[in-house]
Amino acid sequence: MTAKPTLVFDLDGTLVETLPDLSAALNELLRRDGLPALPDEAMREIVGQGARVMIQRGYARNGRELSADRLDTLFADFIDHYSQNIADHSHPFPGLLDALDRLEVAGWTFAVCTNKLEALSKRLLDALGMSSRFAFIAGPDTFGVHKPDPQHILRTVEAAGGSRENAIMVGDSAADIKAAKAAPMPVIAVDFGYTPVPVRELDPDIVISDYDALWDAVERLSKKA
Repeated sequence: MTAKPTLVFDLDGTLVETLPDLSAALNELLRRDGLPALPDEAMREIVGQGARVMIQRGYARNGRELSADRLDTLFADFIDHYSQNIADHSHPFPGLLDALDRLEVAGWTFAVCTNKLEALSKRLLDALGMSSRFAFIAGPDTFGVHKPDPQHILRTVEAAGGSRENAIMVGDSAADIKAAKAAPMPVIAVDFGYTPVPVRELDPDIVISDYDALWDAVERLSKKA
């Protein structure tokens, strides 16, 4: 039996605009330490490698290096604040839900492969009423690997009932694109996400600027495959 075609999505900056709530949680930590808040422009460049990296980068922007113990404490504080306010202002990007509806009718299965912790990812998608759309949701703690390691994507596809030969990655950052290329599988990049490097410079197969373009991008890559 042939595996169903699978679209694997990154979460933050790809499926959901999470920056407002992530920013609020990190800026709360900075505020407690008497440091200035970071603007959204800076936040967009430090999101995507998980909360620990985001905290490290946020403090580094303020000239602070963190010891391992201090980072552990801040990480726990961040998770506590963020989990309680995880969907205060987060929302799916425009056109996403309609795009998923159309692709689902066409036989596609969906999965999430994110560097956000699995429990937080599920909590966010639950709060937005989106969890049921995905056959599998994997964070870095699900398999003990995280993007750009290709095993993160490959094991997510397998857990969703798909196969590498019939899967496409959709993401917004170098981690997504590098992982997909190493898998290897085709990758669609959205140019409205969170990355310090414009995604076109990272050489994905296709770049889209809104979810109205997802159907055509998937069709092109499916025919090419």
